[in-house]
Amino acid sequence: MLRRLYDWTLNLAEKPAAKAWLAFISFLESSIFPIPPDVMLMPMCMAKREKSFLYAAIATGSSIIGGIVGYAIGAFFFLTIGQAIIEFYGLQSAFDVTRDRFNDQGVWWVMIAGFTPLPFKVITIVSGVTTMPLIPFIIASIIGRAGRFFLVAALFWWFGAPIKNFIEKWFNILAISFVILLVGGFVVLKYLL
Repeated sequence: MLRRLYDWTLNLAEKPAAKAWLAFISFLESSIFPIPPDVMLMPMCMAKREKSFLYAAIATGSSIIGGIVGYAIGAFFFLTIGQAIIEFYGLQSAFDVTRDRFNDQGVWWVMIAGFTPLPFKVITIVSGVTTMPLIPFIIASIIGRAGRFFLVAALFWWFGAPIKNFIEKWFNILAISFVILLVGGFVVLKYLL
């Protein structure tokens, strides 16, 4: 199944709508969607290496806008929408711990979650619930998300075809590792914080 998704996204990267899909997934992932935009970004950078940085900019911008929506969900709609999102992913205890610690280290949490596989949507919602100042939230989001997406773009731009060959050769191991990192981000938020 993952191989089919990989092949599908690689083919999608060649189509004009690929940028719109990347923007859409990046936007949703920052507020409600569990799948990170890297699923689209990496194959797109692989397919059209010369556009890697454009794709990173699209992912970053869309993710920041989605993060602001996540912030608004936390600030204005937590009881009606935000709480349902937190419960859907089974992250209530992680949310409670994060919320309690958040006011002291919020900017760092946003930057770290923006860069790592930690679920960014939880951090954006918590930022709104705790009324973290919006400008520092946006700046921290830009640093974390741009760092992550531009690093991916730089790797694909720099290594080009060899990285594509590496990914195709080791696809199964890389896919399993990616899933472990994704699930690990949820586990860290749920059980260790």
